[in-house]
Amino acid sequence: MTKASLGGSAQQMNELLEATVAEQASDLHLSAGRPPILRIAGRLIPLQTGSLLSGEDIEGLVSSLLSSEQQEKLKKEKEIDFSYQLQETARFRGNAFYQLGNVSAALRLIPRQIRTIEELNLPRIVSQFAKATQGLVLITGPSGHGKSTTLAALINEINHTRADHIISIEDPIEYVFEDDQAVIDQREISKDTQSFASALRATFRQDPDVIMVGEMRDPETISIAITAAETGHLVFATLHTNSAAQTIHRIVDSFPADQQAQIRAQLSASLIGVVSQRLVPSTKGGLVPAVEVMFTTSAVANLIRENKVHELPLVIGTSSEEGMISLNRSLEGLVRAREITLENALGYSLNPRELRSLVRM
Repeated sequence: MTKASLGGSAQQMNELLEATVAEQASDLHLSAGRPPILRIAGRLIPLQTGSLLSGEDIEGLVSSLLSSEQQEKLKKEKEIDFSYQLQETARFRGNAFYQLGNVSAALRLIPRQIRTIEELNLPRIVSQFAKATQGLVLITGPSGHGKSTTLAALINEINHTRADHIISIEDPIEYVFEDDQAVIDQREISKDTQSFASALRATFRQDPDVIMVGEMRDPETISIAITAAETGHLVFATLHTNSAAQTIHRIVDSFPADQQAQIRAQLSASLIGVVSQRLVPSTKGGLVPAVEVMFTTSAVANLIRENKVHELPLVIGTSSEEGMISLNRSLEGLVRAREITLENALGYSLNPRELRSLVRM
């Protein structure tokens, strides 16, 4: 494994980030009393530096990544999201925070090249979402399972195929797009706008065709995003949910009871579909995606409107002709192709008993 020196300078921070790139790690963790730790293919592995990081080391390392304003915000609010460009090598999304009185940090490597749906080993049917012109598309899954990467692939597919105006709203900006056929404006929370909600409201005066929302964090943002989808825009957003059904529940339950019927009606009319994904350890090394794909057919829309969301998994599982894919079917295919082990598949399944039955058939 690549070695890196320790300390608190900008040069030493860059050495750690360069080591992260060289080891093809997804994340770098800095915490007092430990060596720098990389996440490689889902596993946490200490970086061979020969010594441990002190609280002062980390404070110096993190400070080298932040502006003076960001440093003040970290001291005041005790956590901060940020991004950092490592020369021409790579881009990182970071979060610095306090724990036990010391600064810690987690930095996610954002590859320079935006990969395509095929290069990400996602089902080709996912590309259908990039062909839509109006409505809401949600990319969901646990943290660290590739939502931003899938979202970037879809946005870049539109960029290469349509002369659209695309506005992204992120905290922080992750992938940096290069205009091709589209015109892309990327806005970062705090730097370019005050909040997701205020940026979304402003898009109605900015003539967008496509709006990308890094995360729908609150009812106001969700409500404006749905309204944008209803009024002629194609809206992409992410949520930290584990399935299409859970996604609908999360959105509806974020509103007061007297507003939920209206939100269900709006969702049933504006939602194009949901992709829920996991990155599963591969038998060949690295990670492979397992996905649930739901399209909002008339049957799905009726279930959402009538508050029968618990029936969505059955509809998804029996609608392969419409392009839908259940998570268990995706996991089953990976097991049969010997891409992943059955043990790992069961660990990521929301219905392990059903998955065992599928694999045995």
